[in-house]
Amino acid sequence: MSQPEERPKGDPWHAFGYITAGVAFYGLLGWLADRWLDTRFLVAVGILVGAALGIYMTAARFRPDPPDSTKSDEQ
Repeated sequence: MSQPEERPKGDPWHAFGYITAGVAFYGLLGWLADRWLDTRFLVAVGILVGAALGIYMTAARFRPDPPDSTKSDEQ
């Protein structure tokens, strides 16, 4: 039988990595869009969107598992 997948219980380096990678990636995309469109605000939008998505990914990864409803149905 296969074992259930182990989910980390709260490694802060994963959270830091998600947020940092989001800020770096979307900030870079915003900077490139600024250069291409000759604007000055898209890098800030990219950084904010990257931070928000990094926080969302962190919350989604470390969200506690819901209680298993099949165990209560078997009783």
